[in-house]
Amino acid sequence: MLTIGALANVKHILQKELFSVSDERLLSVVTVTKTFKKKDKRACYLCVVTTTPITVPVVSLCLVKQSEQRENEYKRKRSWALDEIKWVDGRNDQLETHEFDIQLEKLYKWYALHPHERQNFLAVLNRQIQKNVRGQRAEFRNIPSAWLSEKSPEKIAAGRTGDAALKAQQTDGEESEEEAQEFTALTDREATELGKLFSECDFAIKDAEQFIEQLSKELHDLDGANIQSVLASEQKVLKMMEHIDNAINEADKFETRLDSYEDILGHVKETMEKIGGKNAMIEIANNNNIKLMKELEKVITQLDLPHKQQQALEDPDFKTEAGIKAAIAAAQCLQQAMNSDIDSALLRLEAVQDQRKRFEKWKQKFSIFISRYMNNMFIHIGNEIGDLPLTSNELVLPNHSNVHQSLAPYTELMHWTKAMDNKTYAGLMRVYTASLCKIYDRDLRNFFNLAKMQVSDKLRSSREDLDASTTSRKAAVSTVPYGTLGVNRDQWGPGVDSADRVRFDALLEKVLAELEPIALQEQLFCINFFQMDVISPTTKNTQTTLEVMEKSVDMSQSFTAASPSTDGPFPQKRIDRQINEDVRNLMMGLFDCLEPELVIFIKSFERVDSFYSLYVLVRLTQHVMSAQDTHSFLSMTFASTLVQVKRNFDSFMKQQMQSIKESKLPKRSKAGILPYVENFENFAQTAEGIFRKSDRRTDMERWYLQLVNAIFETISEQSHEHPKTPHQVVRMENYHHMYSLLAQLKVRGLDGLKKEAKVRYNDALKAYVTHYFGRPLEKLNLFFEGVQQKVAQGVKETEISYQMAYSKQELRKVISQYPAREVKKGLENLYKKVEKHLCEEENLLQVVWHAMQEEFIAQYNYLEERIQKCYAGAMINLEFNIQDILTFFSDIARSH
Repeated sequence: MLTIGALANVKHILQKELFSVSDERLLSVVTVTKTFKKKDKRACYLCVVTTTPITVPVVSLCLVKQSEQRENEYKRKRSWALDEIKWVDGRNDQLETHEFDIQLEKLYKWYALHPHERQNFLAVLNRQIQKNVRGQRAEFRNIPSAWLSEKSPEKIAAGRTGDAALKAQQTDGEESEEEAQEFTALTDREATELGKLFSECDFAIKDAEQFIEQLSKELHDLDGANIQSVLASEQKVLKMMEHIDNAINEADKFETRLDSYEDILGHVKETMEKIGGKNAMIEIANNNNIKLMKELEKVITQLDLPHKQQQALEDPDFKTEAGIKAAIAAAQCLQQAMNSDIDSALLRLEAVQDQRKRFEKWKQKFSIFISRYMNNMFIHIGNEIGDLPLTSNELVLPNHSNVHQSLAPYTELMHWTKAMDNKTYAGLMRVYTASLCKIYDRDLRNFFNLAKMQVSDKLRSSREDLDASTTSRKAAVSTVPYGTLGVNRDQWGPGVDSADRVRFDALLEKVLAELEPIALQEQLFCINFFQMDVISPTTKNTQTTLEVMEKSVDMSQSFTAASPSTDGPFPQKRIDRQINEDVRNLMMGLFDCLEPELVIFIKSFERVDSFYSLYVLVRLTQHVMSAQDTHSFLSMTFASTLVQVKRNFDSFMKQQMQSIKESKLPKRSKAGILPYVENFENFAQTAEGIFRKSDRRTDMERWYLQLVNAIFETISEQSHEHPKTPHQVVRMENYHHMYSLLAQLKVRGLDGLKKEAKVRYNDALKAYVTHYFGRPLEKLNLFFEGVQQKVAQGVKETEISYQMAYSKQELRKVISQYPAREVKKGLENLYKKVEKHLCEEENLLQVVWHAMQEEFIAQYNYLEERIQKCYAGAMINLEFNIQDILTFFSDIARSH
């Protein structure tokens, strides 16, 4: 541990070696280690340092550590401004405490090696903070208040003891403190006294020892005078001591009286505390009684059911409007009482249990009344309406809004039954479904039978007769279905005309339009009447149940406001309600025959004419896509039927594809236009009329691609099978027909196939012209082929005439074999042959004849060019020219 002298030495070294370099002055220092590193041998110092006071001095706290390599070398590690210090904690008020904490950017825990250094350091640090920090100052905790006063801790310690060592510490501490003080100018009096002292002792400048001896002598004289003064005042001191003793005795007496008063006050305090405790207990008991009274009043209010409502539950009147309202009000009060929010402890009270048992009896009895009355009402409605005969021949589905209006007053009773007796509720729902199902089943069957009979005169019979007649008609005529692409039309079975198809499409739209308002009306009624858009209430959510019942729509007003006719749309806001699985199951029970009847209705006409599947696909898709609620029962039914219709449509298209691939060439002299090519025109026109503005057009275009590709491939395959017609002609005529048809359709998705058809047609035309026109001037062409070979061997074109085999005489002999008359005759024979090959329907004779004309002119130009190059100046020419050729072709075409 450092002694005071050693600390002064360290302070001197730190000032000289470390702080003087940066013009700083050390005010206070303490030797410390971190609390958890008390055994660290390296010295560590916390210093309070100030700058040289040029204008305003800057005081800071810095941490200095001793170097590990050199013992007398010190390094500054950290520095903090005084305003960075948040608080200083001395741990406790004991003088011998070594630890203290300083909160900076984090908490630093220090252990001072000597308590004296710690005291002096904390006092100087506090004094500098109070003096230099202008804002919020650091808080000093658990530090003696005397340290934070103007007097230093060393002075206070010296005043309490007479120990010489402490006096020495006092002296050193005062010196240290005075060193730490900032420079202060001398007053005028101090300056005068100091000047007087130095004027009397001029020799002090030359002989310091003599000056010190003189000062010591004067100090000794002063001490002697002081002692004499003390001895002279001994009597006064004794008298003063006597007064002090008397004061002490008086103080003892006063203290004794205070103790007695304190005992009395203690007894009074104890008595008052007892009285206060009793008052508190009385107040607590009173508050508990008040709370208990309120709780009991609440329970009584919740469990109280007026006598009038008890009578309404025990003997309800469901036949009059007043009786229904009274029963609903009583039922709601009973439900509210049974679902009251009562503390579980109060439920164990016998009176509460008895009352709840009474509620349960009333509930069961009232539920039986509702079940019996509603059962009878549902059954009566089903029997009364279900037995009515239907005499109208108008295609209208009956509207049963009158049933809904008659049941609307009992809506809230059904809601109460769902909340309070789920078993009875489920039973009533089953009875309602069974009763109304009978009505809707009769209506739908009659509706669809009437719709079938109104489509066509061929179908005016019952469902059984319709199916039997269709089957017998197909069996009698052993032919393929009407409209099959790969078969000649004379082999088709009986079909229907366009008027029947239009009539069917209009009737199908009316059927679907009639179904929508009836199904939606029934669905919305069931949702509200059976409260199917609300989760089944339990006994724990009374408030929610009551709110739902209060917000439920008065169905009698709703159906009165809605138009009873099926022409008007149902309110949009009710259609948008979300439908759950329970609603769809209920509607499926009510309309269990709707989907089967709709499918049978569609299939009965598809068996007569497969093109009906196209109409149904388009029309049904429109209704599915325009549905307001895609989750409703009707939307799901239409969607399910649409899936089956789409399968029928795909099956029909696959049959058409198969008929194309399995088709056979007609047994006639000319192949002409093949059946599937000719039939495709009628098929495409019919399909375009159906799908032109439909959302399902992409499905049709997808099948267009497959059908046209199949037609192209089949034409190519079957072109070689006809025994009389050249395959080039079969391909040319049929590809030309397909190109013309695709151009007329103007289907964007078929543009690529239209171009392909044109390419195939041109290739077939070119192949036919090349093969059958050939080279009318064959010998002349062979002659010049020989000439070309000689030229290729190196003979110049101007020297060809000197070759024996290709002389001018030889050329003239060959040309003489092709007089104009013979050439024209050969062309006439060629025209007759082309006329036999081509069919009249496609009218390509003139096109082919023109192409042959262009081919002949090209051959003629080639021969003339060879003659002019190889036999220039020989005056050798053919007996006819281009104008003669044009005349030949024109005369032959006009003559036929």
